Amino acid sequence: MRLFARFMYGALVWKERRRAQFAQRPHRDKAGSSLAHIVTGKRGETLAYWYLRQAGYTLVARNRPSQWGAGELDLIGWDGPVLAFIEVKARHSSEVAAPEDAVSHKQRRRIAKAAEAYLRRLATRPESYRFDVVNIFWDPDVGCQVRLVKDAFRG
Repeated sequence: MRLFARFMYGALVWKERRRAQFAQRPHRDKAGSSLAHIVTGKRGETLAYWYLRQAGYTLVARNRPSQWGAGELDLIGWDGPVLAFIEVKARHSSEVAAPEDAVSHKQRRRIAKAAEAYLRRLATRPESYRFDVVNIFWDPDVGCQVRLVKDAFRG
């Protein structure tokens, strides 16, 4: 299965290189605001999914909404015996912020609240869990770069 994940991740990186070569103007909604950040986020989550699969994670949920408006969890997966709640940050520049700093205190609370709601719904609670952050950025010279920070913050 890792071979397939490696293939899919490689294909997505190739696609992103091609997209960067033929960059088009960002799409705009009817009000005229840019939808580029939404497109970037979705592309980043897809790349992160296949990157983590290639790294050995067993992913069990994507874009998991929480009850009671606690937000959504980008990715949930097992890294061996540890359940990881993964926040994905996609950027067009590596100079914005380090992945562990890109998640604000407010976002950390929201993610922790959504994770607790998810854990309550499980039949058996895992012995350990953590919060990871994946930072994806596109560098025109190097291409797509991914940085995974395990246990980036405490819930």
